Order: sequence, then C-alpha cells, then structure tokens
Amino acid sequence: MSLSKSSKVKTLGKSSAIFTKTIVQMNDVSASYDSKNYVLKDIKMSIDRGTNYAIVGHSGSGKSTLLRLINGMMNPTSGKILVDYQTPNISDKKFKSFMHKIGYIPQNLGLIKNSTVLENILIGALPRVSGFNSFLKKFSDYEIDNAKKILKQVSLEDKADRKIYMLSGGEKRRVAIARALVQKPEIVLADEIVSELDHVTAREIMDVLAEAQATTKLTSIMV
Repeated sequence: MSLSKSSKVKTLGKSSAIFTKTIVQMNDVSASYDSKNYVLKDIKMSIDRGTNYAIVGHSGSGKSTLLRLINGMMNPTSGKILVDYQTPNISDKKFKSFMHKIGYIPQNLGLIKNSTVLENILIGALPRVSGFNSFLKKFSDYEIDNAKKILKQVSLEDKADRKIYMLSGGEKRRVAIARALVQKPEIVLADEIVSELDHVTAREIMDVLAEAQATTKLTSIMV
C-alpha cells in the first residue's frame, strides 16, 4: 500500500511526531477481523490538514479498512490512531460529536435511489437540524440554498429534482461528493469512488474531489 500526495507516491513508513498541521496520525497500527490474519500491520502514517491524498494498493491490501479505522467504524487490533487529536471510536461520546466533520463516501455510495438528488445531498445537513425537524427532514432555506450551491459546484445544478436511479455512474458519484460537502467536513474519506468507471469519467470525478478540496481547504483521503 502506498500514499500519494499531489500525485507523488511514497510507501507508508515511519511517520513524524504530531504537529498542529497534522489531522490524522497512525503509529504502529495493525488491524484484523479474526485476530489471526492481519489486514493491516504496523502502519505508520501522518496526514496534514488541507491536503489531498490517494492511498493506492492491490485489492485486499486494507485500503477500505484504513478508512474505517479513521472514521471510527473499526478499532485497531494494536497501535494508536489520532484524528484531530482524538481517538476515533463511534462508541465514544466525544468522538461522536466530531463525526459530522468527517464526510464518508462508502463504496456503494449510500444514496437513496428513489429520492431526488437534492433530497440525497441534504442528508449531509442533518447534523445541523434539530429535534423534530431532523426526523421529518425539514431544512431551512439557508440549508437548501447551500445545497444548491454545492450542486452547482459539482456540475449537477440541472439534476436537482432527478431521482438517483436515473443518473449515470459518474453523476451518482458527484452526488455522493456533494452530500459529503454539505456536511461542511474537515475530512472527506472516499472509498473506491472511481472503481468501475471508464478512464475519462474517473479523471473527472477525481478532479471534482480535488477542486472541492482546494476550494474548502478540507483534507481529502481517497482509496
């Protein structure tokens, strides 16, 4: 597995100490699903704030597991992980309050196929909607206007009312990116977001994510 920053690839190796600019730090991290076979072993990695990273490796090398560790969906077998100086764990109340700052795009994109593009991306705003309005998915004019601005940013402004099942593979990925951006995240984790796409479409999706990262100064980690 390798780490790419600004198209420069380097093998994961010994990382530096934690500085203010660091948002993700892994020290000797190992992970296993069955306590016998390790998916990741002794990973050392440091990721700076406001940067765009790509983690590359063959199928089964643990790339998706790495993202699950960062967003707290999985605990390491050994080693230490810090995300913005917190230990990621979805069961931890303190980290739960930080989770809305992590925009996670899963392999299956997690879109609701019978809902519209706008309805899907507004899901990213739910952490800012309180009480009963959250249950009813009622959003303020500000949130709706902001979502529409982000749709324009990913070149989907003319698809706001279209159902997800009517979109192409590339368009669905743009929706997933837009939903993550609506969260106003500090980190975006994209899991195999360009898999199964043709070369041209894959390049377009990578450019959309890179442009969003540069515009908002978030940290983008893509596998």
